[in-house]
Amino acid sequence: MTERHTIPPVFDKNSRILILGSFPSVRSREVGFFYGHPQNRFWRTLAHVFGGELPQTVEEKRVFLLSNRIALWDVIASCEIIGSSDSSIKNAIPNDLGMLLEQAPIERIFTNGTTAHRLYCRYLHSVTGREATCLPSTSPANAAWTQEKLNDAWACITESQ
Repeated sequence: MTERHTIPPVFDKNSRILILGSFPSVRSREVGFFYGHPQNRFWRTLAHVFGGELPQTVEEKRVFLLSNRIALWDVIASCEIIGSSDSSIKNAIPNDLGMLLEQAPIERIFTNGTTAHRLYCRYLHSVTGREATCLPSTSPANAAWTQEKLNDAWACITESQ
């Protein structure tokens, strides 16, 4: 069954960094916002990297992103997916990043994990003409990466500020 991405991108005219995931997890689709599963380390990692409080609510997360000049979205607009498994993604249709890139002065693009990076390279690199830096996935399925290792790897995004 085809799932559609229903979470709008977060960005504004001050966004300098774009972080792209692959496609929202089941939990994220249920809560209607990015990285909604409590075991995903995305919000803990960003809070550490930017030296801020861990945002809890959707509104706190939105404010956190925008105050740190971060835009957030996903590569895929719709696809066939089993649960939250990136490895099961088939028949992907990419999001149109044009509107975001026209309205926000994005300086660097990062992907959250190898699947997001592979999908970005396959569907969007030729459209945007921009390179993306692949960061290790914050998914709990990426158990080889401890929180400390994620914090160290993701620290490079502050160099974009």
